[in-house]
Amino acid sequence: MEEQFILRVPPSIAERIERLLNENSSSSEDKSLDLSFSEDGRSGTFVIGNDHFPASLLDLPCVLESYKTYDDSVLIKTADIGQMIMVREEGDTAPDVVEYRHGLTPPMRDARKRRFRREPDLNPELVRRVERDLLNIMAGGTAENFTC
Repeated sequence: MEEQFILRVPPSIAERIERLLNENSSSSEDKSLDLSFSEDGRSGTFVIGNDHFPASLLDLPCVLESYKTYDDSVLIKTADIGQMIMVREEGDTAPDVVEYRHGLTPPMRDARKRRFRREPDLNPELVRRVERDLLNIMAGGTAENFTC
């Protein structure tokens, strides 16, 4: 399988990328595309021609599957996509979270909040005690503080 991601760019940049891909490269003013990330691996710079735009690597709320076809009838899965590179205009603010709240389509708006159940509020000490008891039982012992 291949490694893939989603590249989300503003409409003005999308037009420039489309022009670069469709036209002869010698006639286009935007002759180069580049994407580089800083040491944190989450923020970076997208370069098209001589213009630099800020970019962020965000996790999607759910995994997407990518397919391709050779004969327009049989689909072949090529990758699971879990991340998106979001390119912003120069003045836009950077997202302060690692996970993108929304999916790629309007029905997936606030997907994590609307479609997935909340994580239960558990006492960490209770979880440690139960884990310790399970390990004890698996080793042939008995659970501590057991009452009938």
